[in-house]
Amino acid sequence: MNKIKVLIVDDSALIRSVMSEIVNSQPDMEVVGTAPDPLVARELIKKTNPDVLTLDVEMPKMDGLDFLEKLMRLRPMPVVMVSSLTERGSEITMRALELGAVDFVTKPKISIQSGMREYTDLISDKIRAAARARIAPRSVQPAAPLTALPALRNPLTSSEKLIIIGASTGGTEAIREFLMQMPSDCPGILIAQHMPEGFTTSFARRLDSLCKISVVESAGNERVLPGHAYIAPGHSHLLLSRSGANYVTKIEQTDPVNRHRPSVDVLFRSAAIAAGKNAVGVILTGMGKDGAAGMLAMKEAGAYNYAQDEASCVVFGMPREAILLNAHHEIGALRALPGMVLNHLATQGGRALRV
Repeated sequence: MNKIKVLIVDDSALIRSVMSEIVNSQPDMEVVGTAPDPLVARELIKKTNPDVLTLDVEMPKMDGLDFLEKLMRLRPMPVVMVSSLTERGSEITMRALELGAVDFVTKPKISIQSGMREYTDLISDKIRAAARARIAPRSVQPAAPLTALPALRNPLTSSEKLIIIGASTGGTEAIREFLMQMPSDCPGILIAQHMPEGFTTSFARRLDSLCKISVVESAGNERVLPGHAYIAPGHSHLLLSRSGANYVTKIEQTDPVNRHRPSVDVLFRSAAIAAGKNAVGVILTGMGKDGAAGMLAMKEAGAYNYAQDEASCVVFGMPREAILLNAHHEIGALRALPGMVLNHLATQGGRALRV
């Protein structure tokens, strides 16, 4: 079995040492080099030809984002960012994901050495996912800009229907592409994206600045309104509930499900119960199977479901598992999914059912 070759880039000798220990403890991966800065990393990439690069977001000699941008243009490869749990660190990490990084892990606030060792499974899983990721070269010719699709112009559709989205690895950019095409009168949207506490705030703020709709990190007990998207906070599960005639958000810090909190399965199962036929489920790129069983529950409750296709996924894990369960109705490329969802809503709007 060929091992996953990992190059670790971090200005901290301690982090390089601990990350090396974590990676080398796994039977299916090995560290082929470590670098204290991007200039050394550049030479090691040529020498070792790694499968995955881990990169600190804030680096000396060359800014980590500048290095990442050059790397993804000249030598595209899977990159996992190693980020600090600070507002600046989260903002930089969001930008790194836009530039093509596959995923990120966070440096713990507590004792770095013991904290990083607790992250062994998480770090290893993210490196494995990155090694399988579909890395698209950064084109000289940018893709056509994303613009919002035409308004639904049907108040019944917007107020009665809901769009429920789940994603993981590669999901931050997939969600951005999806939401940027949503018109200002689209149905309320609930989103579970696997992301740690502290980063969902920056994620929501970034999306809110780019989209026609309002995007917020859910605080719980919000009335779900048309033209609004609610993102599960990194510390809690997000659920859909009802209060009289209204849909409302609910936040719970119960145990992780499928090792995740927030969990897509938790959100999807709550939508099956609270919204039934009025929900449209969308499962996007991600590692693992979280969301597949919940999407099947949505389908059995009468929801209409979409899965992202393999070609447009960074990691075709979660959509694949949902498809294997026959939890979907249609499969579509990422850029096509918003139009598919809105077309379905437009044709079904007159028959929206109260639960």
